[in-house]
Amino acid sequence: MTSYPRSRSLAAPLGLALAALGLLLATPDASAQSRRERAAVEALQQRMEQAELRYREAMVKVRNEEPGAAAEGDAALEDMEDIMVECDRQRGCQTAQFATTFKRLLKAGADSASPPEEGEDVDPFDPFDPDPDGMGTHFAADVPEAARAAALLTDGQRFADMVQFNPAVQEGIRRWLTDMRPSLLTSYENYQYMRHLMWPHFERAALPEALLFGIMAKESNGRVHSTSRAGAAGPMQFMYATGRRFGLGPDGTGFDTRYDPYASAQASAAYLNERLGELNRNIELALAGYNGGEGRARRVFNASGGRDFWDDSVYSQFPPETRDYVPMVIAAAWLFLHPRRYGLEFPRVDPRPATLVLQKPASIYELTICLGSNGSPSGYMRVLRNLNPRYRADEWLPSGARLNATQRMVGLYNRWCLRGPRAELAHELVRTDPATAVVRTGPVQTVPVAGPAAAAAPAPTPAPARRHRVSRGETLGRIAQRYGCSLRTLAEANNLRAPGYAIRPGQELRLDGCGGS
Repeated sequence: MTSYPRSRSLAAPLGLALAALGLLLATPDASAQSRRERAAVEALQQRMEQAELRYREAMVKVRNEEPGAAAEGDAALEDMEDIMVECDRQRGCQTAQFATTFKRLLKAGADSASPPEEGEDVDPFDPFDPDPDGMGTHFAADVPEAARAAALLTDGQRFADMVQFNPAVQEGIRRWLTDMRPSLLTSYENYQYMRHLMWPHFERAALPEALLFGIMAKESNGRVHSTSRAGAAGPMQFMYATGRRFGLGPDGTGFDTRYDPYASAQASAAYLNERLGELNRNIELALAGYNGGEGRARRVFNASGGRDFWDDSVYSQFPPETRDYVPMVIAAAWLFLHPRRYGLEFPRVDPRPATLVLQKPASIYELTICLGSNGSPSGYMRVLRNLNPRYRADEWLPSGARLNATQRMVGLYNRWCLRGPRAELAHELVRTDPATAVVRTGPVQTVPVAGPAAAAAPAPTPAPARRHRVSRGETLGRIAQRYGCSLRTLAEANNLRAPGYAIRPGQELRLDGCGGS
């Protein structure tokens, strides 16, 4: 018989805790807040998020029967209790939001810690799946469209009915579990590292996390530098014009923020809420607009009298790509919520964020080699690129540069990348010039005899102006740094105007006035 590790908090009855929550929920909320009060509330929110992350990590360790895991979960819950008490005393703090988080985690902890009764179904749902029964979604008061639409994915029974009786969604699940399984697993791993940057925007907009994952998996597999043939870019694949409407595009350094997971998720949540508001809060139609164009979705919806996406009069007016896109996103969202039901095991990663400060110049290529693959069979190159979208993989970063990374990566960097054989090998590999492998031979050159009869040596031909072809994710500032010239010099040589200095992938830049190589 399987043993189930228990702790005072993880296995405790919920009655007293939920009663306390009822008292907190009854606390009146003040409408007006000073700047200091808002800052205090934000600090409490950050502490609650950190405590929730610690508790979820402890739950995973409890399931793996790791020593000390129950104590870690107890400590995290105690921190949450303290935070809720402080919230109750803080003017303007929304205790309901903290109480919802606490209630969800208590329930999940109790479910995971209690062994099944004799004859009980041991896997009616996965208690370690994100929000398995919809308790985790709280609806923002200012986005009623999203609140109602979110119920479609958070109400398990309604969504289960859709999957059971909709062959298109079932076909999507089949594809994700067979031919596209590697893409689904890659998407999940990439998302876990970026979750702290992306999910808060959807949570604040009262949109389901599963929907965020489903869109990202279908659009880009979680690769932030993805660019489609049509010009859509970034993890959420925004077209240039649409991105500009929602605050994305070239910033002051020339970097296109469509590649930024934080900014793109924020824009995606705003875009979806806008579509839901005009399409009767129908998630399928909102997804159709996301893929097939908001104008088309609006026209089809209005012409049909508000019929559902699956109605033939609506469905047939969208292109094949969109008719495939909608069920595939829903299928990925469903598998995100219920992997164990389908025998699906998502990769386990340690995504705890940390800052990696370079102690000597390096590139992402060099870091990828010296970090190795400890804890990540695929290595850390994609993680570094996703978390640091402004840098090219081959770009040399100076000592003191700060990179977004994880706690595990920082530990591996200090162990393997500063000194020793692996650090030296990584440095040698990225510095190697393949052109030196080719040995060039030719006819022997004769030297002319010096004297009056000798012909004057021809004047050397001036070297043509050097050029640089822009790669995805590059900025004008980084290019100027690479070639040893000022941003203004490089901009003037290529007639680029401040402050945007907009450049595009594939564009050739003149390097007049630049001294580096």
